[in-house]
Amino acid sequence: MKRSLKSRHIQLMALGGTIGTGLFLGSGQAIHSAGPAILLAYIITGIICFWIMRALGELLMSDLNYRSFVDAIRVYLGPRVSFITGWAYWACWIALAMAEITAIGMYFQLWLPHVPQWIPGLLTLIVLLCINLITVSAFGELQFWFALIKILAIALLVLVGVGMMLVSFKSTSGYVASPGNLFNNGGFFAAGAKGFILSFQMVVFAFVGIEMVGMTAAEAENPRHVIPRAINAIPFQILLFYVAALAVIMCIYPWDRLAPSKSPFVMVFNDIGLRGAASLINFVVVTAAASACNSSLYTTGRMLAELTSTSHRPGIRLVSKLSRNSVPALAVIISAGVIA
Repeated sequence: MKRSLKSRHIQLMALGGTIGTGLFLGSGQAIHSAGPAILLAYIITGIICFWIMRALGELLMSDLNYRSFVDAIRVYLGPRVSFITGWAYWACWIALAMAEITAIGMYFQLWLPHVPQWIPGLLTLIVLLCINLITVSAFGELQFWFALIKILAIALLVLVGVGMMLVSFKSTSGYVASPGNLFNNGGFFAAGAKGFILSFQMVVFAFVGIEMVGMTAAEAENPRHVIPRAINAIPFQILLFYVAALAVIMCIYPWDRLAPSKSPFVMVFNDIGLRGAASLINFVVVTAAASACNSSLYTTGRMLAELTSTSHRPGIRLVSKLSRNSVPALAVIISAGVIA
């Protein structure tokens, strides 16, 4: 494989993997379940994910011939465990991509209500498949811009929220933006211990994709420099993009007044008078879902190629063959076919 993934590709890949529709659309439900304590749940889960990523980074750096973490599993725990882990991981990403492609069809209903739901999803999958078949750098570049859109949306929310608090902005619902909103409605653990514990299922799911860095070992331009840098940036990313965003939202609105079925992002941008706030956030969540599907095609293609490369049957081993562009094209096409 070609080592064409640059530092900015892998860093944004790690960050983009943790920012998805769960934050833009599902954060209202998460806040409704746990209250302000959701911030602590993100911090605890983020620390554990950082430890996992540090351990994964150490494994990958111990032998630069590892194509992914499944190679390390094969060396330390044997072929049977690596076989089960690899296929389970492939199946998980396939299922996730199915969900994201379905979501894209639903999101497009806002703009194209009369178009059948499956058409935007299928067209998105075809476009992403074509890009993944060109070169690995084409995938990296697309993933970079997808992640950048999400990051800019969150940064804009945080800046707008801080500005609203500085001027004590009064929302159309009658709430004054203030840090006191975090603690005024029942305290930090307002939803109780049960709500706090139950919130972890949503929080843990939000971090799915962070381990994608472990799939880039064979295609990183300078793995000894790039992979540690991407992993060490994770704590800052979690604090800024999850904890800061949710804290700002709960400072603008009392946590128990957030509608679980609505996006808090839409509510904030609507209140500052931004026309088309729903369309703006819809565009962001479409890119978030497309980003997740793009990650899935990359990951499942590489994993399927690795799993079939050790087969005793020549026909199965053919799946792992690289194209002229050093991409496991057949493995990517098969994965896309299963997703479709």
